[in-house]
Amino acid sequence: QKITHSENSRVKKSQHSEEEIFYRNCRAAYLTVFKSSLENIKSKEQLCLVLQQAGRNPSQKTLNKYWTSQTTTLNFDDFCAILKKEKAATKNELLRAFGKIDKDNSGYILHDELYKILTKRGEKMTLDEVSAITKLADFNSNGKLDYNKFCDLYVTTSEQCCKTALEKLEVDSQLRRQQFGSQVETSSEAITLPVSKPSPRVSRKTDHKLIPVKGDSRISSRPSSAQTCKASVFTTISMSASRNRSTKLIEPSTVKEWQCAQSKGCFYLEDDGEIISHKYRLHLPQRSAVCITIKPLNLCQIEGKSCQWLSVDTVLYVLKENESQDNLQLVTLTEQQNKEMFGWKGELGSGVYWLLPFTTGCRLKKVKTQITGEAKLVYRGEDGELALTEELRAALLEVFETIDLDGNGLLSLEEYNFFELRTSGEKCDEEAWAVCKENFDMKKNELTRQGFMDLNLMEANDREGDPSDLWVTLLSLGYNKALEMTEACPFVIDIYAEKCKPRIKAIFLEAGGWQLNRAICKSVVNKGEAKVMDGCENVIVYTYKTDIRITSVVENKSENKVIIHVNNEHSKNCLSNRGLTVFAIEVAPKSMMVSQHVMPLNDQEEWLYNCVHSLL
Repeated sequence: QKITHSENSRVKKSQHSEEEIFYRNCRAAYLTVFKSSLENIKSKEQLCLVLQQAGRNPSQKTLNKYWTSQTTTLNFDDFCAILKKEKAATKNELLRAFGKIDKDNSGYILHDELYKILTKRGEKMTLDEVSAITKLADFNSNGKLDYNKFCDLYVTTSEQCCKTALEKLEVDSQLRRQQFGSQVETSSEAITLPVSKPSPRVSRKTDHKLIPVKGDSRISSRPSSAQTCKASVFTTISMSASRNRSTKLIEPSTVKEWQCAQSKGCFYLEDDGEIISHKYRLHLPQRSAVCITIKPLNLCQIEGKSCQWLSVDTVLYVLKENESQDNLQLVTLTEQQNKEMFGWKGELGSGVYWLLPFTTGCRLKKVKTQITGEAKLVYRGEDGELALTEELRAALLEVFETIDLDGNGLLSLEEYNFFELRTSGEKCDEEAWAVCKENFDMKKNELTRQGFMDLNLMEANDREGDPSDLWVTLLSLGYNKALEMTEACPFVIDIYAEKCKPRIKAIFLEAGGWQLNRAICKSVVNKGEAKVMDGCENVIVYTYKTDIRITSVVENKSENKVIIHVNNEHSKNCLSNRGLTVFAIEVAPKSMMVSQHVMPLNDQEEWLYNCVHSLL
């Protein structure tokens, strides 16, 4: 609800789940003490220090619980598990503890009483340690400790530790992106999986023959990977033009007798290159033949206006929910192509499934374009009243069509809240929605297109014609200053079931996360060609190609992290999601991660994938 938003809520906030935020904070604290999250905690003192960096203040009893006489090391996962159990003390908890000592509720504790308690009870402190507390002028005067001020300082210091750690992580991530060519910071994180058995498909002979480039026999000025690295895998794949390729995907028209469920959604490009999107829960009441499709949503209503996002690649990973949301198993993905549509047809059992949309980032990425002038958003009519320009109204209609997930021409509170989370980082509650109902056009407790237009006009009126807030909204939804949608890709998902009515519902709007990354790795390992790195049998490179893209995954079976140098200099007409021809990735022990996704730069021409993965 725009009426009650504070100025700060206008700032676009990145959408992350609580779990992702938790692990980011864990990593930030860990990397304040250690150079890498692969490095182990080797002493109780280190454990204490890293817990303090995470805003905890562990007692000796707490430390002894996790660092026993048998403990020699703890890893990053152990550290995260400890932080889940040991919550940071809140101000209210601290005040309650002090309140038990302050019998007359004066808000003060005499220093003599404090000495007596802290040196003789519980985990005993030394006189010097207590003196260090009582000498601080911020919360001590006249021989008394103002424990309310002490609690404020304690909580502020704790929060500052976490903030400083996060700031350091961001700086380090920027340096890391420069060094390792990773556009998305999380893409350098490995997905830890159970150690797989040797695959019968693993090729132990690497193809050292490089396809010569016609008319060019020069040697690259950059030393080749084979010359500078210990072991290498060479992969060469020649691909034909893939524009409008069509496979045996069943046409929706041939299943028109089947029951259908539909939902729209959108990929949004973040400032750091990360891509977030809606995630869905699918319920099938009974076993049935199913057809699942995803394709970019065509919103172009103006003749001659192009929809740049229609060329963005889309895929839907289907995961089965077993006992819980955390226990998801990859079932399939939409690989069959019919022009811009990708789908899958098969049989699914009854139960709950998760649909995770994915795009490689090859086509949806940051692009610097020269914009000649900023579009005008509002104007004053002859009567002096503010009005929205035709250009803005057209853009807002596109926005409405995108966020109207069920396509009924109205915005429910749930649909509107996805819009609010994306543009302001806050949700609109039932009470605020009732206020909207009083002020804007609604039908069946859902916002109409006109109501949505009026709401945005009200925002302009609130700022007396200043379009700043409108631009915050538009930019967060992927529009540039020329009102072109260049950093978002709306899509539509259709589910057809022969024997039952499928139900689909958008649940989250967030980054892919580890579930999606694991699904991508599993699909490539299951279907791709595997090559053991020549000279290092613990490193395997899997390469999987579809008609429109090639994905490579690196598996590290060793006990140590490995750094893999990736060189695409001999590829032709290729576009990597990394945005670089040469880069490096770090793979944790006993884990696997995506090396890169590659697509044709021009899909109307043939393209050559020629990649060398080398162990540094």
